[in-house]
Amino acid sequence: MSTLPDKAAILQWIADNPALTSKRDIAKAFGVKGAARIDLKRILREMEDEGHLSKRKRSYDDPNRLPPVSVLKVAGQDRDGDLFLAPADWKGDAPEPRILYVPKDGDPALGAADRLLVRLTEVAGEDHQFEGRLIRRIGTGPRRVVGVFRAGPEGGRILPVDKGNDREWLVGPHDVEGARDGELVEAEQVGGRTRMGLPKARIVTRLGDPGAAKAVSLIAIHQHGLRDDFPDEAVAEAEAAEAPVLGDRTDLRDLPLITIDPSDARDHDDACYAHADDDPQNEGGHVIWVAIADVAAYVTPGSALDREARERGNSTYFPDRVVPMLPDALSGDLCSLHEGVERACIAVRMVIDAAGRKRSQRFHRGLMRSPASLHYEEVQAAIDGAPNDRTAPFLGDVLTPLYAAYGALKTARSERQPLDLDLPERKIILSDAGEVESVAFRDRLDAHRLIEEFMILANVAAAEELERLRTPLLYRVHEEPEADRIESLRETAKASGFDLPKGQVLRTATLNRLLHAAEGTELSELISMSTLRAMTQAYYGVQNMGHFGLALRSYAHFTSPIRRYADLIVHRALITAHGWGEDGLSAWDIENLDATAKLISEAERRSMVAERDTNDRYLAAFMADKIGAEFAGRISGVQAFGVFVRLDETGADGLIPVRSLGSEYFRYDKDDQVLTGSESGTEIGLGQRVTVRLAEAVPVTGGLVLELLAIEGERMKTKGRGGRSAPKGGKRKFKKAPKRRR
Repeated sequence: MSTLPDKAAILQWIADNPALTSKRDIAKAFGVKGAARIDLKRILREMEDEGHLSKRKRSYDDPNRLPPVSVLKVAGQDRDGDLFLAPADWKGDAPEPRILYVPKDGDPALGAADRLLVRLTEVAGEDHQFEGRLIRRIGTGPRRVVGVFRAGPEGGRILPVDKGNDREWLVGPHDVEGARDGELVEAEQVGGRTRMGLPKARIVTRLGDPGAAKAVSLIAIHQHGLRDDFPDEAVAEAEAAEAPVLGDRTDLRDLPLITIDPSDARDHDDACYAHADDDPQNEGGHVIWVAIADVAAYVTPGSALDREARERGNSTYFPDRVVPMLPDALSGDLCSLHEGVERACIAVRMVIDAAGRKRSQRFHRGLMRSPASLHYEEVQAAIDGAPNDRTAPFLGDVLTPLYAAYGALKTARSERQPLDLDLPERKIILSDAGEVESVAFRDRLDAHRLIEEFMILANVAAAEELERLRTPLLYRVHEEPEADRIESLRETAKASGFDLPKGQVLRTATLNRLLHAAEGTELSELISMSTLRAMTQAYYGVQNMGHFGLALRSYAHFTSPIRRYADLIVHRALITAHGWGEDGLSAWDIENLDATAKLISEAERRSMVAERDTNDRYLAAFMADKIGAEFAGRISGVQAFGVFVRLDETGADGLIPVRSLGSEYFRYDKDDQVLTGSESGTEIGLGQRVTVRLAEAVPVTGGLVLELLAIEGERMKTKGRGGRSAPKGGKRKFKKAPKRRR
């Protein structure tokens, strides 16, 4: 008769033989045969219930031990730049083991939450328990979903909040994690799919009521994987930071460096001052000072703050909150150039001639004290003859010289001809309860343009200074548009009655002539949006490819280190280049500059999508009580499944589903982006003016569904419940929509 092993013997066997852990292997090792296998199965199940074993498919593991070949995930870096890994699914009672990643030549660059198959070696006497060598990368982390949980008899389902994603996720009874019916949750995929083809998920975070005001940005934070909590170590470093002292810094405290920001700004990256140049060789010229918060003094290479800032890449801005790159102790206090307090800065003194061309630059690591924190509207009002108590003391000696220098920079800008896209910027205004009160378009003032031109000049100065001193840096790159995109823009312009000549070297001045020709016409926004869509996405890179949109040869981001990691790298490069201290570029920074550029470029794109999705959800919430109301708009996109319309009043985008256009079949021309009715001949295409009725608004997804009422002022006739077809009066073709070629 077989003798059953006790639980301790089974655990020891699994520890000694990690590759032989199936029930069959264990039975064979202990000579368990026949009916005794049923008793062995019972013991293994008891050990699993007690947490001593973890079943993985047909084998068993000790949950407190890692097998020699394990699936791990990237956990992050320490202050020395070493990369650490963690178990992909740790279920042991013991603390999660720490695993040092030991790279080999040829190993790929690894990103946050990458899933890896790793060979482990146990080590002793270190601050980690294992060293791991990569066998292969097997994925980029479990797929995640944010949605509304619907409880069922055995677990439940998740309805995703993504627009256009109506596939449900199945949640097993052991993966609900206490979520209640109707609650907003975040879940990650587990295992494969069900027999019905539905992905299976485990709830990892309960986010509360999807109808709550705070849920709007919370959805985007979790949906796009934004990091909204700081590690304790990073917070401790920020709170331990101390106010700066003069030391070896240049004393700039007597310069009236003022900040000009939005009225609701909490952090102030930049301050400026200008005066006429007294050099007789530069008659009519100006001296411009731009001082930027010295974030590098507090966020040093390899620190917890640095690791976290690099992962975040930038701050992300929502109507109700900011997900900052740095903790508030720095971003809202020590690094912010507040009025009347001493702050560390890196400043550049630039000399321009009367035509706005930069003649020289000199950088300083300084200590400043801003005499005033002003906002755009009050500065513009002061220049326009209506100063208030805050701006009046600075009007003659500070504000007027700033605008004089800006006048010279405008001349240089006109000569340089950067892309002149001045699209309206939408602002969502919330009540104290977090609900949308109104949607407005921001006024674009000369005060905005002044600061923009000063910052561009300082960014150019930083790039050119680092090139001169042969120091590695991150460039801000905007490459020339691709030929097929420009051809598409040319077709749109031609169909709209404008001209974009062929056969010329593409320059921004050529595109500006098109934009200026459309300016003031009803097609101005269409041409501006089409031009914007023709552009490539700007990114960060170690190779200088120029900046097409700004018409600049060398460009880097220097002026916003509180909210952009690229600027912090440029600050460190300046510190290294000028020998200002030990907090410049580290060897690790330089070695990983290309990887950093890719990481923060991806983070920037992620933030842009999160901000756009959040605005869509707020707009849908704002429109939810306007169901049935009529709105004017313009067609902004055409697809086989429907037509996108941008509403004039709010700038919101809604969809007219093709099924709602009537009972006739609509042919989709992908090249021209036109829908044509097979019976009526009705053509629906880009740029047409339409009147629509709001049929549906879904705040949790940000979706607006519209019903077409009129095209170019001609009402559509009703065809019963099937929808609408040709305009009243029978078969009719409208003003032809602009063609677009892919």
